Order: sequence, then C-alpha cells, then structure tokens
Amino acid sequence: MTASTQASTDDKMAHRILVVEDDATTAAYIVKGLTEEGYTVDHAVNGRDGLFHASSGDYAAIVLDRMLPGMDGLAVLGAVRAAGVATPVLILSARGAVEDRVGGLTAGADDYLTKPFAFAELLARLKVLIRRGGTATAVETKLSCANLEMDLLARRVRRDDVSIDLQPREFRLLEYLLRHKEQVVTRTMLLEGVWDYHFDPGTNVIDVHVSRLRKKVDEGFTPILLHTVRGAGYRLGLPG
Repeated sequence: MTASTQASTDDKMAHRILVVEDDATTAAYIVKGLTEEGYTVDHAVNGRDGLFHASSGDYAAIVLDRMLPGMDGLAVLGAVRAAGVATPVLILSARGAVEDRVGGLTAGADDYLTKPFAFAELLARLKVLIRRGGTATAVETKLSCANLEMDLLARRVRRDDVSIDLQPREFRLLEYLLRHKEQVVTRTMLLEGVWDYHFDPGTNVIDVHVSRLRKKVDEGFTPILLHTVRGAGYRLGLPG
C-alpha cells in the first residue's frame, strides 16, 4: 500500500456515517457497502433513535429514510436542523415525484435519492456531501423579513419588538414562508412542506391558516408582508 493510499484509507476511517433505515434488508445492504468502503457506520432502526444519534453532530453524513416508525424522516430532519446540526443529510425514499423531492430538500436535506437505488450512486452522492461538509455553515436559527423576525430556537416571533403568539401550525407555516421570502409558494408546496400531505385534501385548510396568520403578523403593522398572488399562491415579502 502506498503512502497516498494509506492516507486515503485513514481519511475514510475518520468519517462516521449514520444510517437511519427501518427496512432490515436495505439497511444491511447500505451498512455492508459503506463498511467495505472503509467508513464507520452507525445504524438506527426508527426515527427517535435516529434523532438521538444525529443530534450529536458527530457524523460526516446521514442517510435518512423518509418513512420511519415512531417519527418520520422529515420530522427527524426538522428537529436536527432546528437544533443547529449542519451534518449533510441524504434522504432515501420510495416517493420520487417532483413535489416529494422538493419537499425533502425544502425541509433541510442536502440530497434526495429514490428507491430502488444503486449503491454506487449512493456512495458517489455521499462522497460529494462529505467533501462539502467540511465547509458547511451553521444552519440558520433566526429568520426575518423587513421588521418581522422569527427565532427558531426560542420559538418566538416578533414584529417591531411586539411579540406575536402563534399556534404550532401557524409557526410552521410562517417559518416555511420566511424560508421562501419574496418567492411565490403554491398550495402544493404548502401542503407538502407544512402539512406533509402528498395529495390535496380538497379543503380550505391553507386559506384558513393563511388568513389567521395574516391577521397576526400584518394587522396593525406596516408594510403589509403576506400577499395573495391570484391564481398562483402566496408570497411573503415587501409590496410590489
């Protein structure tokens, strides 16, 4: 073995990867392949155990199944990001529609791979994420638009130094809009990103929550920030 090969092997061994996957066959396939590549692999079989391990932040990358018992993958991802853990996350899912991939990436994933998959592709994607991970910046814990501010860790929303009390779903809706400020977000995006629906329930649930949120964040303040874009969706941002 040459010196360069030894250095490469040592570098690989320094990388720990967390695999959160409840399907025993899939998990064994991934763990075996990564171990043979020289990685140290921890395996969690449900969402809560995955969150416990991931929250340590001691991993070079996380492979996260989307559908997990106890706590689904997107909920795990949201909790990890809210805790300020910037570890690169690759989501695995049998759901491969565009809105599913967009929803996963919007929730904080760095990459999204659909099942069934080739291990060679999984490995290549992980290597890219690990290379990027060395220069990753901390996850945002404060979001703002004009004079509207949200503190994700304190779970606090203020506008012009006035505290705004939001229900959990309203908070999640505002967080999503703030992460997409000055962009038009569609009903499909909100259903996927805020309600985790992969279908339109045929109700006015979005309209009701947007209306309630608008009253809390816009009434009595200037400028108006939450706008309805007719025929398209909603936009959080300055007028115009």
